Amino acid sequence: MNTIQVMGIGNALVDIEYRVTDAELEAFGVTKGSMTLTDPARQHEMITALGDRDAHRSSGGSVANSVIAFAQFGGTAAFSSLLGRDPFGDFYAGEFRDLGIHLSADSISGDTTGTCLVLITPDSERTLNTTLAVNTQFSRDHVNEQVIKQSEWLYIEGYKLTDDTGAEAVDMAAFYARKHGTNIAVSCSDAFIVHVFGDRLRSLLKQTDLIFCNEVEAKALAEEEDADLAARALRSRLPNVVMTMGDQGSRISWNGHDCEIPAYQVSPVDTTGAGDMFAGAFLYGVLHRYHPEHAGRLASYASAQVVAQYGARLKANHLEVRDSVLSTASTTTS
Repeated sequence: MNTIQVMGIGNALVDIEYRVTDAELEAFGVTKGSMTLTDPARQHEMITALGDRDAHRSSGGSVANSVIAFAQFGGTAAFSSLLGRDPFGDFYAGEFRDLGIHLSADSISGDTTGTCLVLITPDSERTLNTTLAVNTQFSRDHVNEQVIKQSEWLYIEGYKLTDDTGAEAVDMAAFYARKHGTNIAVSCSDAFIVHVFGDRLRSLLKQTDLIFCNEVEAKALAEEEDADLAARALRSRLPNVVMTMGDQGSRISWNGHDCEIPAYQVSPVDTTGAGDMFAGAFLYGVLHRYHPEHAGRLASYASAQVVAQYGARLKANHLEVRDSVLSTASTTTS
């Protein structure tokens, strides 16, 4: 019996937000508005340099954000990753415990938890500095077969395909999912995954029941320049497809139902985490037997609210958002 609806596998990152001046940002030597990958030692130097000023922390990572959203809408969820045996790891595990999400994540002694340093300048521009840290050690030995067996869906982060051990772990997780009848969903994560690790991604998609991608990723994956052609190509190759297109809405193909979902218009503040929220909300809708159009509208509305605020975690009450969209929607039996 499935006691977990969605289990995610992805990078565990603690998001740490600081407000800084332009001069301080320049002194760090990072490009304003960009995302830079760095090593743990450099990340520690930057955090130390910021001193005792107030910082907002939250547990995250792409698929982790989706799993958190799914759980806060009312679903049962689990997440698998790695943590360092350090205060950030304790914080991450504590948040998941408070959120009621089963966390399958070994704490590795002598290594550090992944972090994303978010530097916010007075013009509200966000500059990201990320260290994957212990996440790069995630291997097939860390894949929990029993949790996958207990799950209705396994949701895999495309970013895990960027190193050999992560790709092997994903293959093992997919094997266990097929062994136990667990459905597989994949987040494309970024177009560079398609361009650089396309062979690994396409191999995984042969076993996949659902893919989440944005328009750029879809075009790259389908090798098409036109969004219509890309969507058509992916629908012909994969059982279920969700393609987001920013302010142009989204296209959904789910269990033979094709629908186009309009975007909710908001004043954009920060797009960080919008795609993660879309995936978590959509999975909540369809796994609770709502028509894919209604699930898509919940996803579209919730992701728009994330765009209208700072941070990847929806600040509004998830249950109120859920009920405001789905209160008049009926459920299906399929």
